[in-house]
Amino acid sequence: MTDNSLDHFKTDAQGARYAGDHLLVEFWGAEHLRDPEYICRALEDGARAAGATILHSHYHHFGDEAGVSGVTVLAESHITIHTWPEVGYAAIDVFMCGDCDPLDCLALLKERFNPGEVAAQNHRRGSWVPEVRAQRVA
Repeated sequence: MTDNSLDHFKTDAQGARYAGDHLLVEFWGAEHLRDPEYICRALEDGARAAGATILHSHYHHFGDEAGVSGVTVLAESHITIHTWPEVGYAAIDVFMCGDCDPLDCLALLKERFNPGEVAAQNHRRGSWVPEVRAQRVA
């Protein structure tokens, strides 16, 4: 097992190294999308559920206090959200490196926002393949 303590890169079961998992989540028919304080608590609780370390959070209204955008910065990366309460839609990004798994916060976020429909895709970011990186730079 590779020591990831300094760079927070992940190593999968096959020994492949990569920067982190980036979960892209879409909620439709969701609730509680107008309240920045509620949203902040929900995303911070999601970060804790994934074992992440919260460094800072900032959430604010857009428009006439309709939608909310915000970020919780983590030692292991970040969680962001943009909401359109007028149509019940939220776009959430959860990017985590180190020992954190963004999938560990998904159930809590579903519980807090009670969406009617959910779509989620996980993307592996920063694959650690030196030969491929060298080709990209050249």
